[in-house]
Amino acid sequence: MPRILGIDIPGNKRIEYSLRYIHGVGPTRALEIIKKANIPIGLKANDLTDEHISKITSILQSDYTVEGDLRRAVAQDVRRLQSIGSYRGFRHRRGLPVRGQRTKTNARTRKGRKQTVGAIRDKTQRKLAGK
Repeated sequence: MPRILGIDIPGNKRIEYSLRYIHGVGPTRALEIIKKANIPIGLKANDLTDEHISKITSILQSDYTVEGDLRRAVAQDVRRLQSIGSYRGFRHRRGLPVRGQRTKTNARTRKGRKQTVGAIRDKTQRKLAGK
C-alpha cells in the first residue's frame, strides 16, 4: 500500500481510482494529477516507484487543497455561516438539509432516525416512561 500525504491508498487498484481515497481528489482531479506527473494510465498503485509517489505528493501539495487543510477550510466556512446568523448556518446548526431539499419526507440522512412522538394513553405506561 503506497502512502501519499499520510493516506494509505489501495495498492491493488489502478492509480486513477486509488488517488480518490485522498479527501479532495475526485475522478477529474485524479486524472489531472496523473497527467501532470507523467504516469501511465492503468498502472497499479503497487507498481508506483518512489519517484512517482514524490511527484504526486509535490503536485498535491503545490496545486491543490486536500485532506486536513480542506477539512479545516470547510469547517471554518460552516462556522462562519453559523456565526453571522445566515439561513444556511441555521440549517447546519439544526442538522437539517442546507440546500433546499424537502423535509416533510426523505430527509433521513440529515435528520436521523424517525422519533415517534405521541401520547401514551395508559396511566401505568406513562409513569414508567416518565422515570
